[in-house]
Amino acid sequence: MTAQKHIIPPKAHVYLEGPKSRGYELVFAFKVFWQFLKGFRTLHFVGPCITVFGSARFKEDNIYYQKAREFGKHISELGFTVMTGGGPGIMEAANRGAFENGGKSVGCNIQLPFEQQPNKYMQTSITFEHFFVRKVLLTKYSYAFIIMPGGFGTMDELFETITLIQTKTVTNFPIVIYGKEYFKPLTEMIEWMAQEGTIAKEDLSLVLVTDDVDEAMQHIHTYITENYKVVPRNRYRWLFEKR
Repeated sequence: MTAQKHIIPPKAHVYLEGPKSRGYELVFAFKVFWQFLKGFRTLHFVGPCITVFGSARFKEDNIYYQKAREFGKHISELGFTVMTGGGPGIMEAANRGAFENGGKSVGCNIQLPFEQQPNKYMQTSITFEHFFVRKVLLTKYSYAFIIMPGGFGTMDELFETITLIQTKTVTNFPIVIYGKEYFKPLTEMIEWMAQEGTIAKEDLSLVLVTDDVDEAMQHIHTYITENYKVVPRNRYRWLFEKR
């Protein structure tokens, strides 16, 4: 009986081996720091972003691909940069919608043995080794989040973002979940969690679930209009204070 092949070739099980030598841990910390620094430098001037999450597996003929492309166009028309995970599927579609309409389009890619090749619809792209670094960057530069249908990665990004907003780590950042039918079991689960008291009922208001792109963009526009402010850098702030 032959051994079953892994769908995804595994990395070395570094995280499961317990403490390493101090030298190893120091080198690892510097590598993570370097990834953050490279990300900060690359994305510093891309402007305020709206991040679109979703599956890498949808093709061009899929309705969700087409809607993500539409979202990308509307985000660019709103004057924001489209940010995605930089790969194919929903990510490509959102980047493409902005790119083809003259908007800014950026991506934070991840090193994977399959699926995650950078798409061609970005002016700026950066690739990370670690998911946790990538997720920080996808959140740091964003003023709204659009969740399209996806798998484990999309759910991870959705719940981490909701947790940050729920705990007031970030505030006044709208989340739109697009695809009522796809997300119906999930929204029912969230409502059941509220009934059981594991989350507050007020937490249900953290997201808008919709099948309407225009409704989603209006929801985002309302939040941005009420909460988005341009804060001048310290070295130039005195110019603004004199006015």
